[in-house]
Amino acid sequence: MKNRDAHILEAAVRLFLRFGVKRTSMNDIAEEAGLSRQTLYKAFANKDEVLQATIRSMADKVVVDIEAGLMKTTGLSAQLDVIFQHTVIEHYDVLQSSPNAEDIIAGVTASSQKELEAGAQRNTEIIARVLEPFSDDLRAADLSVDQYADFIQRTATAAKYTAKNRKHLVQLLDALRVSVLKVVEAN
Repeated sequence: MKNRDAHILEAAVRLFLRFGVKRTSMNDIAEEAGLSRQTLYKAFANKDEVLQATIRSMADKVVVDIEAGLMKTTGLSAQLDVIFQHTVIEHYDVLQSSPNAEDIIAGVTASSQKELEAGAQRNTEIIARVLEPFSDDLRAADLSVDQYADFIQRTATAAKYTAKNRKHLVQLLDALRVSVLKVVEAN
């Protein structure tokens, strides 16, 4: 990604968090980034493209952070904690810091939803890789690695959006981690 594009996306994130997606305009993004509208439109045709690129950039960062964290950990429990930290807890904290969290969630368009799904798929693939050493245990529980990885990713994501507060979110993720450990230990 070009430095200019990264600078634009950083400006867009600040505005999306401050004002929400719907209330942020391309003019606002250009001004926040310190660029002319013309320069902004050369980089991104419209706000939806900015939103898509923002989601993609954040998903890329999540993967990098997870991979770095996994290199420093051993054991399934610690690996799940790393994954949950970067895929759920950090995003929850960012959303909670915004007075416009609901607008950010509601401002996701069909095309940016595809970016969210692509990011979720990448996270599912990482979870599957972490679960692969336990494939025999999962098969004994009538589960495939991919099926269980998808379940874990979707359950963790659902917790992010339904938790009453951060403490409740951590409790939900702890319960999910313990459940995963029980499934692979029980077989």
